[in-house]
Amino acid sequence: MNSAIPHDTGKLPLADIGDPSMDRAQAAEKRVFQQPAKIRRIACLAVTEGGRQLAARIAAGLGGTVIPQRTGLGELMPALWQEYDGLICVMAAGIVVRCIAPLVTDKQSDPAVVVVDEAGNFAVSLLSGHLGGANDLARQVAEVTGGQAVITTASDLLGHTALDLWARESGLMVEERSALTRASAALVNHGRVRLYAEVAPPPLPDDIVRVAGPDQAELILSCRQADWPAAAALLRPRLLVVGVGCNRGTSATAIGQAVAEALAKHALSPLSVRCLASIDLKADEEGLLAFAEARGLAIDFYSKEQLNTVAGLSRSDTVLRATGAQGVAEPAALLSSGADNLLVRKMKWKDVTIAIAAAPCSWSAPAPAG
Repeated sequence: MNSAIPHDTGKLPLADIGDPSMDRAQAAEKRVFQQPAKIRRIACLAVTEGGRQLAARIAAGLGGTVIPQRTGLGELMPALWQEYDGLICVMAAGIVVRCIAPLVTDKQSDPAVVVVDEAGNFAVSLLSGHLGGANDLARQVAEVTGGQAVITTASDLLGHTALDLWARESGLMVEERSALTRASAALVNHGRVRLYAEVAPPPLPDDIVRVAGPDQAELILSCRQADWPAAAALLRPRLLVVGVGCNRGTSATAIGQAVAEALAKHALSPLSVRCLASIDLKADEEGLLAFAEARGLAIDFYSKEQLNTVAGLSRSDTVLRATGAQGVAEPAALLSSGADNLLVRKMKWKDVTIAIAAAPCSWSAPAPAG
């Protein structure tokens, strides 16, 4: 199997699963639930000579880069905002707030910002504490300076789970961030939050309690589109593999339309799609590659010999003549997912064939009674 990754979002990295020591289900599980990347690029800024010395010390301790410029930070900040994952600012918090205010967009994309006083007594997690990693970065800075990390997020102060971070580290996609914010508030206010899961969930912290019905839950874990309670936060496990067969020269638009229609017909969430799969003859198929890149999805490619090892599927004489494989979409989806059965058998369009399988989930959390 060859795996092409046209576009890496950096948020849910997909590892190569070609390790021969793993069976199909183990390999599929490894890819779905890999942990997110740590902060890799750190910039340390200061506006005074004393601050510069401390910034250099912090940069040496954390593998960061000292930004030599001490003036015109407002003009410099937009470039740093795009280039670095973490910004450590040895200066007054007010300076930092004024510089970054026009740039703040979303906690999923904003870098971690930590403010440190020139004496190194306090490292304040100012922005993107959870998803951006500023809370952890502040703690690391405090270890270097011998100071104290200042964390103000309520879940940390009260010892509760940070739901956004837990969801990301569990490989779950959040359908609506405002709903997760409401669930986080419920957790802080009541000490626990309730989860309804249609698949076995990841290991649950003590303050996330599994319940038997969606009407009782603030969190719902499912691949399905349904009439879920409006107030609940929908968490989408990335379990679905879309097998794709297509004629040569098929456009990205045609492939995207087929995938969207297949998912919609079977009430499956697009956020639960983890990757595509096809025959290796399509490794240079421009429309397929463009669709995958636009969606940030990997493609697993398989040889005709590999595809033909999957038994019990429908056979296409046309596909066999063209590719040497008895089928493409169905066996590719099964091989990539590690599943034994298809969730959606092949659906045909003029130039595209789609099949969908769901990766088996081996989490062992017991289902709730009744």
